[in-house]
Amino acid sequence: MARTTTAKKGGGSAKASRGVAKKTGGSGSGKSGSGTSNRSAAGEAFIGLLQSPLVAELVAVAATAALGKLAEQGMSGRGSKGKRAGKAVKEAGKAAAEAVKRRLTDEIDEIKKAAKAAKSTKDGAKA
Repeated sequence: MARTTTAKKGGGSAKASRGVAKKTGGSGSGKSGSGTSNRSAAGEAFIGLLQSPLVAELVAVAATAALGKLAEQGMSGRGSKGKRAGKAVKEAGKAAAEAVKRRLTDEIDEIKKAAKAAKSTKDGAKA
């Protein structure tokens, strides 16, 4: 719902200003349709990416690492609450980023191995 509201506010004003600029140029009506379809395709691709299992897994890995680090900081830290909370959040972000990095590195390594195996199989079939 918030996405629709944002799209109406941002998209409406941009379309109105672009429409005026294109009308003064003369032949802008054909281009505005292709720009809309390009934006639509890009939006659909982005939504598809967000719905992919890999992204869902990365979010889960990051959240788990961040919660683990927050719990660790909450149990062991002493000092002023403001500084401790800020430090805990910073450390949780670092832990989440490191966990995502490890997971993506593993995923990329698996893809490289599979590509290498497929290539060697293909080369073996040709010979």
